[in-house]
Amino acid sequence: MGGLTERRTGHEADRPVLVVGAGPVGLVVACELLQQGIPVRVVDAGRGHTAHSRANVIWPRNLELLDRIGVTEELLDTGHRLAGTAFYSRGRHLATAWMSKLPDSPYPFALTLSQNDTEGVLRRRLAALGGTVEQGVRLTALDNTAGGPSVKLEHEDGRTEELEPSWLVGADGAHSTVRKELGIGYDGPPVDVSFAITDARLTTTLSEDLSHYCYAPSGAMVLGPMGDGVHRIALNVPHDAYSEDNPPPREMFQQVVDDRAAGHSRVEELLWSGSFRVRVRIASAFRSGRCFLAGDAAHVISPAGGQGMNTGMQDAFNLAWKLSGVLRGEFGEPILDSYDSERRAVSHQVARSTALLTKAGLVNTPAKVALRDAAFTVADRTGLFQRRLAPQLSQTAVSYDGDRHPRMPLRVSSGPVASGPVASDPIAGSGTGADSGPDAGGSGEAAPVAPRLDSGGWPTIDRDRHTVLLWPGTRTPPADWQRTRDRVRRELPEGTPVLDLTRAVPRGLARALGPGPAVAVVRPDGHLLARVDPGSPQDITRLLTRAAHLRSRS
Repeated sequence: MGGLTERRTGHEADRPVLVVGAGPVGLVVACELLQQGIPVRVVDAGRGHTAHSRANVIWPRNLELLDRIGVTEELLDTGHRLAGTAFYSRGRHLATAWMSKLPDSPYPFALTLSQNDTEGVLRRRLAALGGTVEQGVRLTALDNTAGGPSVKLEHEDGRTEELEPSWLVGADGAHSTVRKELGIGYDGPPVDVSFAITDARLTTTLSEDLSHYCYAPSGAMVLGPMGDGVHRIALNVPHDAYSEDNPPPREMFQQVVDDRAAGHSRVEELLWSGSFRVRVRIASAFRSGRCFLAGDAAHVISPAGGQGMNTGMQDAFNLAWKLSGVLRGEFGEPILDSYDSERRAVSHQVARSTALLTKAGLVNTPAKVALRDAAFTVADRTGLFQRRLAPQLSQTAVSYDGDRHPRMPLRVSSGPVASGPVASDPIAGSGTGADSGPDAGGSGEAAPVAPRLDSGGWPTIDRDRHTVLLWPGTRTPPADWQRTRDRVRRELPEGTPVLDLTRAVPRGLARALGPGPAVAVVRPDGHLLARVDPGSPQDITRLLTRAAHLRSRS
């Protein structure tokens, strides 16, 4: 790398993690690392904020995870809540997937807001953590062959800079320079569809508490309320029907609304409109040495179901707790291998499900329409639609390594959590006897709190370390339960967050833990690591040791 440069080297502990791309995914990674005291540089080539953002929904699982960086409450204050998603064919209601009936999430609703607003909340959190976005800085070269990444950055004023970051996260979108420089393949299933989208002021008879998927022989359309009479409208159009210089007009949207939508709606005003073509692509690897891909740089999927940004954010959370643990010396580096295997498998699953949802909306022969409508109706009446599609849309069904590491119905603390007992009354809130020793704190954070049950009975686990849940079961606890859990506590490594659970927990969590006594070891992202026999506390210690130093699937 030649030319006018500024050379930055140094010990790895002092070298920043370089995050390329300042969309929601890159911002989440940066916030996660900064709140651990890990130096981060965030560079963005100049995409910046735009009113024309496409992603506009945050599903329940991501609202849970965003608690990790302390932004969920501000997002809730900004966005519009939806109770579910309804499906129609030629104006006739077929089925509804209710977020409000999810038994296993503290956030039983979807949240709609523009991606621009989401990024604004994340940027404010980044700034509060001492971070900045270096706008107009483009990665132009990447060498990953000499034991670590070496990059060239080009600034808007023409200045170039050479940098050797400790690690690199490419969150720079579907046309990722990071991915191309790493030589990672980017292929996918044969889904190729174009959409016209707008945020429009709409007068409608449809519920403002639901998003509406409307199918007709001419195609599919989604109406998503965003509050204050504004709706996101997305519909399939022929390829090349519109362009940046020829955006889709209000008249076209009104015509399609009249043709496909249930109820009666009038498109009053377009706040913006655009079109885009989607070809599903998934990277052949999400990790190469000390470089990672996340978000659209790793996968682009059909927009059906609004899964894209949410899937990218889950990439960010999965990677960040592992990488921060490695950089703090709490986890062995091999744990990072699981980022690639876990998130790539989920990306393929989401791509398949969204492709099916896309294809379901585009069938147009009478026989296929009748078959689809009958299937949706029967699934709704039998409860299958709610049991299968609602968790899929909400992303609460995400599990790793098959069913070995399912998501557990929990809250994740936005600050460090100390080890120690917790009040057994779920209404009591915080526990007593919290240990504020050196193993419990975080960088620049408030004093640690004990693991606890919140006012709704939702357990709050540690953000950074594996948490041990002591579960007496749904029946009367065994006579020796007190002695058993005391023995488990004594055997655990010092500083291990431990949470005693009572039977007064949400039913979704009780079902996940099972009817009998158990010890559950939960990862920092809220996924189950393993369920262990309470009578073998030494097995728990061995499990925690393996989890810290080997792959998370061990």
